[in-house]
Amino acid sequence: MDIIKHIKTLLREIEVYRTQGLYKEAKQRCRQLSELILQSDQVKNKQKVLDAVSKKIEDIENGARKVEAVEASGHMSTKEQALVKNLFSFSEEDKTDSADLEGATALLVFGQYEKALSEFNELIKRDSLRVDAAKNILRCHIGLSSIDNAVTQYQQWLSSSQFPSEALGKIRSFLQDILITKGIDKSLPEPEMAIDVIDVEGHEIEEEGFIDIVSIEIPLNDELQEGKGIGLDVSFQKENMISVIIPSTNQDLIDYFKVGLRLNDVQFFAVAIMFKESCVITAKEQIESGPRKGDYTLVMEILNT
Repeated sequence: MDIIKHIKTLLREIEVYRTQGLYKEAKQRCRQLSELILQSDQVKNKQKVLDAVSKKIEDIENGARKVEAVEASGHMSTKEQALVKNLFSFSEEDKTDSADLEGATALLVFGQYEKALSEFNELIKRDSLRVDAAKNILRCHIGLSSIDNAVTQYQQWLSSSQFPSEALGKIRSFLQDILITKGIDKSLPEPEMAIDVIDVEGHEIEEEGFIDIVSIEIPLNDELQEGKGIGLDVSFQKENMISVIIPSTNQDLIDYFKVGLRLNDVQFFAVAIMFKESCVITAKEQIESGPRKGDYTLVMEILNT
């Protein structure tokens, strides 16, 4: 077949597969097209054409991610969707981003870390969501037991100009505290302080509303594990509302944690500090899909903060 004719055929096939939602097949044809262009002497401006193919692959991948997010949301039960909307609702000023945030949040709250990671990697491109998305990306890596990946991600942000130094400092503190609570002896490099974070006029810098909770330890009564506490990583946080995941193998805990139960003297591990506070369980839902299917999401409200 004539090379130019072959290229046109592949382009038509790519578009057909893309419009039908067959993203895997569309990407495969894109790779074939790139190889054909590289090997051919008949194609002029090769780099320009290859850049166009790369852009098409990027568009295909973005389309695939959106479909996956919709499918994941559709597979969630009505209770699961309601839990995310009601307990992690966003304020009026966040309204334009709320739909995308809720979708990514739902994936994270219910333990679908890989899909949540993909979503937050898209949301991090938006200025208004960048820091929150970055912290949730790190939570995804922790949920996937990928501490090394979390550290590598921070180092990549550090070497880029994606974040102002003040924001990057907050992200560093968040991850550093995770390493400390995990017993990992590693000091993360600090970002250089830039002029954009120096209060040159002596005004007070506005403080954040609530500190980031990394993990918690809940004291149990003598009937459960002989009075020992249970440590849990926080999978998501919105101000004083947090969620954790209880493995289905720990049926005693699942039975013990009931909606409305007040827990006293819970230890909260946050950035650079640890404090004790009471909290109340506001929701408990079994995860009905994804890799954590059968486990339970537990939502708690921290009191008196």
